[in-house]
Amino acid sequence: MLIDTHAHLTDPAFSTDLEEVVFACQQKGMKVITSGYDIASSQQAIALAEKYENIFASIGIYPEFAENCNENALKTLKNLAKNKKVVAIGEIGLQYTDNMPDKEIQKNTFIKQLKLAQELQLPVVIHCRDAYGDMIEILKNNKHLLSFGGTFHCFCGSEEIAKEGIKLGLYISVGGVSTFKNATKLQQTIKNIPIEKILLETDCPYLSPHPYRGKRNQPIMSEIIAKHLAELKGISPEEVEKITQENVRRLFKI
Repeated sequence: MLIDTHAHLTDPAFSTDLEEVVFACQQKGMKVITSGYDIASSQQAIALAEKYENIFASIGIYPEFAENCNENALKTLKNLAKNKKVVAIGEIGLQYTDNMPDKEIQKNTFIKQLKLAQELQLPVVIHCRDAYGDMIEILKNNKHLLSFGGTFHCFCGSEEIAKEGIKLGLYISVGGVSTFKNATKLQQTIKNIPIEKILLETDCPYLSPHPYRGKRNQPIMSEIIAKHLAELKGISPEEVEKITQENVRRLFKI
């Protein structure tokens, strides 16, 4: 069974055919974790998870909305996490691109949600873009908040960062970017880290794998990512499916 560990099924890109997208997953026996990025989308992710047996939810406040992570928001997340279909806090993290909130606000929001995840005994789904230095420093300084593990979602960092994450007990989540023809450094990193620490994801509707780059992504494209991972690792797609499924079971308990 393939499991897409990070999707955005609440995105407007699925507004007209969500039923068909989910049905395609059901036909393949696939499970999907759909991710929230603020309070509203977290609530929507839970609603989808309650509607479909094969859908699960992760909830959290993405760095773009870090300024909204006040005590009321944290209390709401804590209440939402009581739902049995919630399997993680995320996506949470840091993004240092233009037009994002102040770095210190992002850091504080990230740490608050790490503390929440530890309190709730849930793993974390970490988003990091152009901020790996600060990210690793925060994680090392707060290793006590990673008792229940986590994953670097849509990992695009260096081999050194991947191995630092693994030392901290994190998984490395591999998506469509790994299939891009210009992703040679990432592909080499994937070759050099143990498959027992790798998860599959699509981050749909974004980042479709080659040869569908630029088109809408969806969970069943996990098959393409898994096949490419098998080629990189020199093993069969069936082995990739079996090992990554076990990795998901260990981390997310599904």
